[in-house]
Amino acid sequence: MLDPAWLRSFVTVARTLSFTQAAALLGTRQSTVSEHVRKLEAVSGVRLFVRDTHMVALTSDGEAMIGFATSILDTQDRALRHFARGDLEGRIRLGVSEDIVLAGLPLLLRRFTAEHPKVVLELTVGLSEILRDRFARGELDFAFLKRRGGGGAGEGVWRDPLVWMAAPDFRLDRDQPLPLIVLAPPAITRMSALEALERAGRPWRLMCTSESQSGIHAAVAAGLGVAPHARSLLPEGLVELRDDRLPPLDEVEFVILVGQPARRDPARALVEMIKTNGSLLRRRRNPAAAATA
Repeated sequence: MLDPAWLRSFVTVARTLSFTQAAALLGTRQSTVSEHVRKLEAVSGVRLFVRDTHMVALTSDGEAMIGFATSILDTQDRALRHFARGDLEGRIRLGVSEDIVLAGLPLLLRRFTAEHPKVVLELTVGLSEILRDRFARGELDFAFLKRRGGGGAGEGVWRDPLVWMAAPDFRLDRDQPLPLIVLAPPAITRMSALEALERAGRPWRLMCTSESQSGIHAAVAAGLGVAPHARSLLPEGLVELRDDRLPPLDEVEFVILVGQPARRDPARALVEMIKTNGSLLRRRRNPAAAATA
């Protein structure tokens, strides 16, 4: 038997790649989380994580277990929500950053609205910093967005490095400034890229500024240049560009900001669904590195 408590601890560690963060999110001790993972490994007969004092990484069996674990937990949660669905009605004002919307979130929202037809969902999509301001003004019940690493308000869902994104056939010209594609201010990825280039003394020229992630993806796909992007949310058809002439970028955290209305149903039910299924929102693949000149 796969104990749901073991599975929830495993999924939370897989989401955060940290036993300490997982324990904090689950409101328990790190030793308890470690014991849950140990028991799950013993019952399944495989090793789920490679870990040392500096890092935690999923094994190939761990990657496979994510699908089974999230499916079991999701079935359990859907059963509980099904029998409580008569109590869930009202309005949810949700703000989400566009890169998350372009990944796996629509499937979760479709499932939620199908299970809770009496709930009215109002979705606002935008830049994380703008959504943060709207949340602070009370215009959103909760917001699912990214922030630069280093802590702050919000319930963590996962952490992700920013990488340089390019078309598969893009080649850097070592004799020219870096052709840069970025979101309009006050985008977090824009700030990270410009600060990294300034620290490295790397010349650059602005090729495209877009108000939307869709515009960024189109400009990169057209081969106009490179753009900063969360690694696990790289769109299909674009790749991570690895080149030692490019400075490393920051790590970002995807978090949920929860207002007082969202601490009650129905918004709380949606928050829990997103947290439980956080690993499903990401594209679980290893982006290929584009060749360099």
